[in-house]
Amino acid sequence: MPNAVILLSGGLDSATCLAEAKHCGFSAYCLSFDYGQRHRAELDAARRVAAALGATEHRILKLDLAQFGGSALTDTHLDVPVAGVKPGIPITYVPARNTIMLSLALAWAEVSGSRDIFVGVNAVDYSGYPDCRPEYIAAFEVMANLATKAGVEGAKLTLHTPLMSLSKARIIQMGQGLGVDYGLTVSCYQADEQGKACGVCDSCRLRREGFVAAGVPDPTRYQRSGDR
Repeated sequence: MPNAVILLSGGLDSATCLAEAKHCGFSAYCLSFDYGQRHRAELDAARRVAAALGATEHRILKLDLAQFGGSALTDTHLDVPVAGVKPGIPITYVPARNTIMLSLALAWAEVSGSRDIFVGVNAVDYSGYPDCRPEYIAAFEVMANLATKAGVEGAKLTLHTPLMSLSKARIIQMGQGLGVDYGLTVSCYQADEQGKACGVCDSCRLRREGFVAAGVPDPTRYQRSGDR
């Protein structure tokens, strides 16, 4: 089985991405980040998902992007939007997050002999994040093959984005077929210590609408029962 590094946040999309990597025959080296986000519930979820889906290895790297702030996910002085998904780049965008995380995934890929990286970015239900677009992913892959010893020596790295063009509903249906237990995942931007979702942030809204559109029961645990 060839090795692949999978970025695993503990959310719905990254869990599906891990399941797809396993389905494609890769030995999964999962990488999560404690980057100063509002809660650690998603990291607990990442541990559960990695174990449930049979990751070969799971590492959590400590970063502190909260030192820079600039995002409602890393700066508690900024409120997480709860009025519904709006056009444009939201305040929950974390400056350069995907570039930082993919760069560290690239480093582990070189060391582990992985020529493949999986990331669950999505350009349909992506909430306006510029580092989730196909153009960005294509540019990063070019850079990765120019900037690494492995790439220069001809061991081409491929960046896989199996969810890029899928709706949230289609992602959920795909994950169901791959055996993903979405009850293990946490997608909420402001989940409580038990991992219960707020039900009103952009991520919660997109997730809940996805389950409705997919015709699949929503296993999310909400802080308020009326949000289910």
